[in-house]
Amino acid sequence: MSIRAVVWDVDDTLFDYTSADRIGMGAHLAAEGLLDGYGTAEQAVAHWREITDQQWARFSAGETTFEGQRRDRVRVFLGEELSDADADKWFRRYMTHYEAAWALFPDVLPVLDALAASHRHAVLSNSSITVQDRKLRTLGVHDRFEVILCAAELGVSKPEAGAFLAACDALELTPDQVAYVGDHPEIDGRGAADAGLLSVWIDRGGVYAGGDAPTRPHRIASLAELPMILGSDTRFGAPSTFG
Repeated sequence: MSIRAVVWDVDDTLFDYTSADRIGMGAHLAAEGLLDGYGTAEQAVAHWREITDQQWARFSAGETTFEGQRRDRVRVFLGEELSDADADKWFRRYMTHYEAAWALFPDVLPVLDALAASHRHAVLSNSSITVQDRKLRTLGVHDRFEVILCAAELGVSKPEAGAFLAACDALELTPDQVAYVGDHPEIDGRGAADAGLLSVWIDRGGVYAGGDAPTRPHRIASLAELPMILGSDTRFGAPSTFG
């Protein structure tokens, strides 16, 4: 059966989250005078990212709320028992710097343009609709997607099959009619494949080269390769750079 819709991850798939977080947190820590405790700004940001991954795992497992994981990221990073209000204020100051660095990857608009007439488009993210709705509007691509679903509201997160199937249901399509594109080999790549979708794992820069990569997802280095995988009737596209 042909693929009729593409469901997209957002962070580090469409939106360059890693760069925005690195630049934004570096600027925030400098403004807060918090770099002195680290050898370099890169070490401070790496510590923040490690804590972020740990707290996000707790949220994905249902152990805390979306707001709770944000507050705990701040508390663990600072090593202080802050009130909810103080943790929220600290995080909002970080967000000012983070949002100033928001940008799409350069291959995003060309592929969305190329697939606009041939495929429907939706978003499935492990974030919250409040965060991703605003982000997509700010980045100028919100209207490209007819459905935007997020784990915080769904009550189920990737890689659980229920998250991917919810996106299919929202589009009123069966899983074999839907492709999913995401940057994480397990959460996105294997999760979508296990749910029965055509799974496309974008491995920008060959980050996982040499590691234990899932075999079922199509592995691409650039979104320019996506139309060829989908069999889209377009001249846009490039052969895979992975063997």
